[in-house]
Amino acid sequence: MTDYDTLLDILTARHSCRAFKPDQVARDDIEAILRAAQRVPSWCNAQPWEVVITSGNETGDLRAALMDEVSRGKPSPDLPFPEGYSGAHKDRRRTCGWQLYDAVGVEKGDRAGSAREMMKNYEFFGAPHVAMVSSGRELGAYGALDTGGFITGFTLAAQARGIATVAQAAPAAFSPFLHEWFGLGEDRIALCVISFGYADPDHPANRFRTERAPLEEWATFRG
Repeated sequence: MTDYDTLLDILTARHSCRAFKPDQVARDDIEAILRAAQRVPSWCNAQPWEVVITSGNETGDLRAALMDEVSRGKPSPDLPFPEGYSGAHKDRRRTCGWQLYDAVGVEKGDRAGSAREMMKNYEFFGAPHVAMVSSGRELGAYGALDTGGFITGFTLAAQARGIATVAQAAPAAFSPFLHEWFGLGEDRIALCVISFGYADPDHPANRFRTERAPLEEWATFRG
């Protein structure tokens, strides 16, 4: 098997895990993932990402506090969320959503069911660990872009070690809370969290996989 084949297998196997076992991941494994992820490129090698990892009771306390914040707070992300989804982006987003709803038994028109699934974002889908990922504010969009590469590196390195992940923007909608909880300075942008641990393979939310658009939809060759 070539290096390309190995990488493709990891890319294909990775998915957004939405149900985790309670088992903790060993510290050595977490550190190995972080070291691998930091090998991604960044503009001028600035490496704008900073990460805070929660484990054990800290994850549980964070989960409870965030759920309380969501119940009474108002979204205020550091980085503006998308203005909307249209065209192919809308279609792909809708397809992904209905794949999840079909898997967990939420029917069209079931607003209570869809709201219940949405709230699982703030429970970190039961993950035993959370990685709070931030970028340097002064680096703007390019710092966020570089940190996005780190997030991808993290999810792939985790997959290679048999550890499941889901990168989540939803908690970042409550950035003032995240800044206070994690002690993030105003020079940082709270981009997302990565919930991670060992996947629960028997949970229906983990039984579907999203597809990727064919090459001709998004790639153009010239010359």
